[in-house]
Amino acid sequence: MIHLACDTALLLDLDGTLIDIAPTPDSVVVPADLPGGLLRLRERLGGALAIVTGRPIETVDALLPGVPYAVAGEHGGAIRHAPGEAVERAALALVPEAWLDQAQDWVAAYPGALLERKARGFVLHFRQAPEAGPVFRARLEALMQSWPQHVVMPALMAWEIKPAGIDKGSAVEALMRRAPFAGRVPVFVGDDVTDEDGMAVARAMGGLGLRVQDHFTDAAGVRAWLFRQLLA
Repeated sequence: MIHLACDTALLLDLDGTLIDIAPTPDSVVVPADLPGGLLRLRERLGGALAIVTGRPIETVDALLPGVPYAVAGEHGGAIRHAPGEAVERAALALVPEAWLDQAQDWVAAYPGALLERKARGFVLHFRQAPEAGPVFRARLEALMQSWPQHVVMPALMAWEIKPAGIDKGSAVEALMRRAPFAGRVPVFVGDDVTDEDGMAVARAMGGLGLRVQDHFTDAAGVRAWLFRQLLA
């Protein structure tokens, strides 16, 4: 089992990595012992613990208040490098408002499908309406043909529209340039296609990119591994 050395910078995805996937984004549950365990691990790593997620930073603050030292939200479109600092937001395009109206109509036609709005994009969830997946993908790709400012990104039982030019790899690079992460060995843990850029950058910087399914089975396995670090 992989051991985190004292010079590690730990960069963690949220959904499916730290917390279990839920039927809807709003129904996730944070295990009672997770915040305290992460705070102890952050202290052991000299503060170098970050959450890197597609979720807004505000959602991370609601789920794990005061826990990570740094947070990269919206796939790197928003970064807070340290507690109390202002959030840095890249100058990125918004999606046309008409797209959101269309997307709402699409999910209404498939009971169980869900539209998740984000600051500069949106997600179409079809976990509870799997037959909608191919339909949503075709419709989104048709929208993208004349709009290079955004891209379609696959996720777990979802399709996300996000601004082009940002990803979790660029988020890792930005975080690793600042204290307390700079000069440390990055270890990125994620479970989804959206995490692969972060894994690749961590490996390129001499660290590790760990896919949950390959090393831990699921989020419960990740949590057990993290808690074992505190016993070492």
